[in-house]
Amino acid sequence: MPAPNPADLDHALPAVAPGAWTLAASEPERTALIVPGEAPVSYGSLAAAANRVSNALLRLGVGTGDVVASLQHNGPRHFEVLLATSQVGVYFVPVNVHLTPAEIAYIVADSGAKVLVASSDLARSLADVAGGLPERRYVTGEPVPGWAPFEDLTAGAADALPPARVNGWWMGYTSGTTGRPKGVRRPVIDLEPEMVIAAGTGYLGGFGLVPGPGVHLVCSPLYHAAPCHFSLQALHLGHAIVIHRKFDAEAVLADIERYQVTSTQMVPTHLHRMLRLPADVRAKYDLRSIEVMLVAGAPFPPEEKRAAIEWLGPVVWEYLAATEGMVCRCSPAEALAHPGTVGRPEAVRLLGEDGAEVPPGEAGTIYFPTQVPFEYLNDPGKTGAAVRPDGWATVGDIGRLDGDGYLYLLDRRVDLIISGGVNIYPAEIEQRLVSHPAVADVAVVGVPHPDWGHQPVAIVALEDGWAGGPDLAARLDAHCRDGLASLKCPARYEFREALPRTASGKLLRRVLREELAARKAP
Repeated sequence: MPAPNPADLDHALPAVAPGAWTLAASEPERTALIVPGEAPVSYGSLAAAANRVSNALLRLGVGTGDVVASLQHNGPRHFEVLLATSQVGVYFVPVNVHLTPAEIAYIVADSGAKVLVASSDLARSLADVAGGLPERRYVTGEPVPGWAPFEDLTAGAADALPPARVNGWWMGYTSGTTGRPKGVRRPVIDLEPEMVIAAGTGYLGGFGLVPGPGVHLVCSPLYHAAPCHFSLQALHLGHAIVIHRKFDAEAVLADIERYQVTSTQMVPTHLHRMLRLPADVRAKYDLRSIEVMLVAGAPFPPEEKRAAIEWLGPVVWEYLAATEGMVCRCSPAEALAHPGTVGRPEAVRLLGEDGAEVPPGEAGTIYFPTQVPFEYLNDPGKTGAAVRPDGWATVGDIGRLDGDGYLYLLDRRVDLIISGGVNIYPAEIEQRLVSHPAVADVAVVGVPHPDWGHQPVAIVALEDGWAGGPDLAARLDAHCRDGLASLKCPARYEFREALPRTASGKLLRRVLREELAARKAP
């Protein structure tokens, strides 16, 4: 994987943000992190804690190009480890806390993590897969057998900046429709982290997020790309970060007022739940401090976006992005003027199956430029299918452009199901179901859901001798839950004699989705 020319990258990086370490030196008492009910964390103490982790990792021999995995609930430790890895050339791999132990162990092993940091309850759940975890594993919170306390990692480590600082990367795991997730890895570049901070924070200026005073609310899991990225960049801008462990609609409104929150990042499901609160509940809270509300991660119906703008004012921004890169953003004014658009990309290509660009109005696969190249870890085939030789890349989203250059998303990665902002991959569920002796053929598709956006439904063709019905559906559900995270398990099961396939055997998922949607299945 070739690295970009540092001179080219430097040209794209205006010095727009001080960065956490500069703020720690100039304003050490400035508030950096707020967990309701706990003492706030200052920039000075956060930077010192991150520096101790950085120096401790170097002492262990963990350095440029190595991996540290994090299995943590939302909290200050997440930022300590993230900041620490980002200044010693280390890849930070956040792991979904809702995965099964086997799924967690797979990601940790596939990433090649040399160190694993986990919250105590999550560490305790990994007892049966401990043999597949790195020897150097540290627990935050209560003691757990087989794990060293996190404090042991940093004991005696200096709280000064580490020598020869090199930018490290966040490496998220994503899998499209391949079943097994893969890490999205970018090359480590010999640049100090402040150089790369300028790129991320500079882009936020397009949303109206700028250096200076501000308060950013995190109400989504920090193992996801968007909440992790935007909260980190807001921190580098000098904004205090209010951290919620999980989303609660009224608690969000209350803390927007309490802490005078100026920005937040959400998925459409969050807006949907807040809009469904009784009018008198919503009216209780003063939300005028909000300047920017970023929304992405699932289809955002135009009528709901309009309702959110009418309620909150012209502060609701949608954007189209993936772990692999940013495609475009849509301002509140554009959303009202062009209902349904996800924005007007500065650079995008829509290509047909023949590889040629399609004209406005026609559907095509969305390709976007990659300023910093990426690859899928341990999967050159997947990399080759997603990244063109000229550096343009796709995650398989299908869209169309109108005559004014506005982009409309038609389908996300074709087969991918997005439920409450979480990616659910049909192939992974199908692989689990087909291992049951009753299942001859299976397709998992997403159907609309008023709260979650979409939910997975399994359509099953049975082997001879088996009868479909509630009893078998319950057995298949138990089979899924024994091997998959609960969020991946189908909401319901339907039984058929055969599934629609082409003459070559390709499953016609779109036919199934359209059929289920036409029935307006609950």
